[in-house]
Amino acid sequence: MTPKITVVMPVYNVQKFVKKAIESVLAQTFTDFELIIVNDCATDNSLKICQQFDDRRVKIINHVENKGLAAARNTGIRHALGKYVAFLDSDDMWHAEKLQRHCAHLDANPHVGISFSRSSFMSYDGKLLDFYQMPQLSNIDAAHLLCRNPVGNGSAPVIRRETLNDIRFQSVHRHQLYSCYFDEKFRQSEDIECWLRIVATTKWKMEGLPQPLTYYRLNHGGLSANLLKQLASWEQMISKARYFAPKLLKRHENDARAYQLRYLARQAIRMKDGKMAAKLATEALKTSPKILKDEMGRTISTVSAAYMQLLLPTFAYHWLESLGQKVIGSIQKHKISRDGVSSMFL
Repeated sequence: MTPKITVVMPVYNVQKFVKKAIESVLAQTFTDFELIIVNDCATDNSLKICQQFDDRRVKIINHVENKGLAAARNTGIRHALGKYVAFLDSDDMWHAEKLQRHCAHLDANPHVGISFSRSSFMSYDGKLLDFYQMPQLSNIDAAHLLCRNPVGNGSAPVIRRETLNDIRFQSVHRHQLYSCYFDEKFRQSEDIECWLRIVATTKWKMEGLPQPLTYYRLNHGGLSANLLKQLASWEQMISKARYFAPKLLKRHENDARAYQLRYLARQAIRMKDGKMAAKLATEALKTSPKILKDEMGRTISTVSAAYMQLLLPTFAYHWLESLGQKVIGSIQKHKISRDGVSSMFL
């Protein structure tokens, strides 16, 4: 019997997390799914852990060479049987009602091609935090997606197979022609590039659910040099988008770049690199001062946190950070509750 939803999970060297990720799929209240695990040539015990699950819905596909996240997702999609395709990164997890709610959303809204949810942040060690990604959930056009990427992470969306087929293109690897949906030239920013192609070039709409159904794991530490790689990958995405959405880029490229710089500044703050954070935040304002007007609260808080981390003694900054986190967490919880979300999701 053909499953209604295919879950695609790329796996590469995630032995510490992959068991919990798989368990969160198998614990779904919606059970008519298949889970396609794509082993991208993991060199640790990830594959062995995946093979321990004795469930007919779990299928493992092995790459013969490491090809990256975009290629692993493409492999999963090519083997998918479901009407809807969900993506879960193997270091993240889902709420038990994730698939049920997205399925109902897509069933009831045939114009929606991408259904996503709010996400709850999770610490590196798996503790749920009182912080949430709080994106715009409706009336999302290509300009908003380019500037703010409301989907937020690769474990949040569930997409119609029909929608993915509408952006399918052919690629060649070792003289073999095959279908792609994500652009395999990208090692980062491959998700926003895909979402933007859908919204900018097809009829499909994107809508979000107010429940935090995705648990998004924060990376442990990280190098500031990686932020520059992320920026370079984002610029690669912009260069490609100029070809399929030139009018969009002409109007919104600078604003989008400023928002991306602001996002990376927040990443640098989390890495405790005040110097890099201040540099990125300042560059964001220089690139487009308009972001201060359009999102004053978030922009001021990012710039302030960056410079406080740069200039204040460590103990003073940590005290202010802790205080700010409590306030922000309380505000976000109140907003989610105001949206009619049950406390079981918080």
